[in-house]
Amino acid sequence: MSVRLAPRRGAVTLEYAVVVPLFFFLVLAMVVGGLGVFQSNQIGWLTWEAARWAAVHGGQYAQDTGQPAASPSDVYNNVILPQSSLLDPSKLTYSVTWDDPGEMPTYLDSNNNPQTNRVHVTISYQWLPTMLLGGMTLSSTAEMELYN
Repeated sequence: MSVRLAPRRGAVTLEYAVVVPLFFFLVLAMVVGGLGVFQSNQIGWLTWEAARWAAVHGGQYAQDTGQPAASPSDVYNNVILPQSSLLDPSKLTYSVTWDDPGEMPTYLDSNNNPQTNRVHVTISYQWLPTMLLGGMTLSSTAEMELYN
């Protein structure tokens, strides 16, 4: 003898109504998370590139070419701004400092000890994800010796 089950009308519709929104939420969360990882990597690369450019355009560059050594605004205008195409410049902050901006890559300090001049670049970006998760500050710091 076989037992007949009652028809399950609307069961598929109910399952669909529960599973599909969860699926789309997870897909959207992965896309937004991927964009965050991409922007974090872009900030890291941009920081390294700014430090490299500032290291190449230091005191030795000024002496060799007769041009002034790079300033923080030069680093921003020549490297950070042109290469931050997918970032909103209004949410970007930067800091560029040298151990001693007027010195050569290697110099003698007041005690006649050799010192290596370094440039320090920090870039921060206020990232606001598309989803309502609140903001997050992405930040990267690079330090590089000035080139001879």
